[in-house]
Amino acid sequence: MTTQQPIEITPIATVIGGHTEVLDDYQGGVESVIRLHDLFPLETLQGIEEFSHLTVTWHFNRASPADVQLHARSPRGNTQWPATGTFVHRNHRRPNQLAISCPRLLGVDGRDLLVTDLDAVDGTPVLDLAPYFSDMGPRGPVREPAWPREMLVNYWADADSR
Repeated sequence: MTTQQPIEITPIATVIGGHTEVLDDYQGGVESVIRLHDLFPLETLQGIEEFSHLTVTWHFNRASPADVQLHARSPRGNTQWPATGTFVHRNHRRPNQLAISCPRLLGVDGRDLLVTDLDAVDGTPVLDLAPYFSDMGPRGPVREPAWPREMLVNYWADADSR
């Protein structure tokens, strides 16, 4: 086995506003801003307003390396769902504590990208973003077991529906 060298990544933007606490559900209907850092020229966003959705890679910055769990476990601790491995979960317990979201782009104001349905909290570092290209989405039928749909039934509900 070869030893991998660490990769240094500088955040390109920060999430401003939106969710203020980490929640397992009720991520829908919340607007936030992805603010591009001054390090990047404004023209790096040129044309992004033509797209309805973004692909955003972000870091679970409120998590700790001690949160990582490299073993099979039931999602959300619910034993009604099968124990699955670390790379079958989409939470902060992953080795690099990275997430990918596809929020809807509502508007652009200079360095600010106004989005909705971004499941990151205020202050989250954004590592990368790109427009969502539908032709780069999954090809062919998508297959998944029943438990993710059961687990996420309230994920995109808004907080008022609690």
